[in-house]
Amino acid sequence: MSEPDPRLVRLVEAILFAAAEPVGEQALAQRLPEGTDLGAILDVLKAHYADRGVNLVRAGNAWLLRTAPDLAAALAREVDLPRKLGRATLETLAIIAYHQPVTRAEIEEIRGVSLGRTPFDVLLQAGWIRPRGRRRSPGRPLTWGTTDAFLVHFGLEGLDDLPGIEELKAAGLLDARPAVESYSEVAADGVAIDAAEEGTEDASIEPLDPDDDEFAKT
Repeated sequence: MSEPDPRLVRLVEAILFAAAEPVGEQALAQRLPEGTDLGAILDVLKAHYADRGVNLVRAGNAWLLRTAPDLAAALAREVDLPRKLGRATLETLAIIAYHQPVTRAEIEEIRGVSLGRTPFDVLLQAGWIRPRGRRRSPGRPLTWGTTDAFLVHFGLEGLDDLPGIEELKAAGLLDARPAVESYSEVAADGVAIDAAEEGTEDASIEPLDPDDDEFAKT
């Protein structure tokens, strides 16, 4: 396989360097000549930055330059957060991450309690969840899934990297209560088997209309 054009490698590098947020592969491809092997360019850049102070990392279908993990502690600074995430918000986020696309009613069924607006407001403000489409069922309820910003914040390349139930228990992040433990069925290797990859087709989900602003009807 031939090496990618160095000029195009430099172009992609400049785009990623200048971006304030992760850049999607589609957005990168639009800046390149038709037929360009974007994967080869990203492989070159990933190898180039592998042992440097910043690394090229993937977050879903997006890419970003991020501080090398071994240097993170040296650059860390204490920040006073305005508030900690409440239990209901954390449980809601976990259910969405492991069951997406999932509706509000399905989240309430798993948690076993009614869900107020606060968890959704907090997660939307953080940019960690987004509407994924409407369920093809009576009432056409809105479904929710996680974003690339969620992957970036938690240091995940994709949803396949989500920890399994046993890992969450070992880290003290999950109770043994049935309502929480039933987030998802777990495969033998401990990875949630129903976590949907970003952009996965689901025949039961109707894509959102561009003019659909009825987010209140969740």
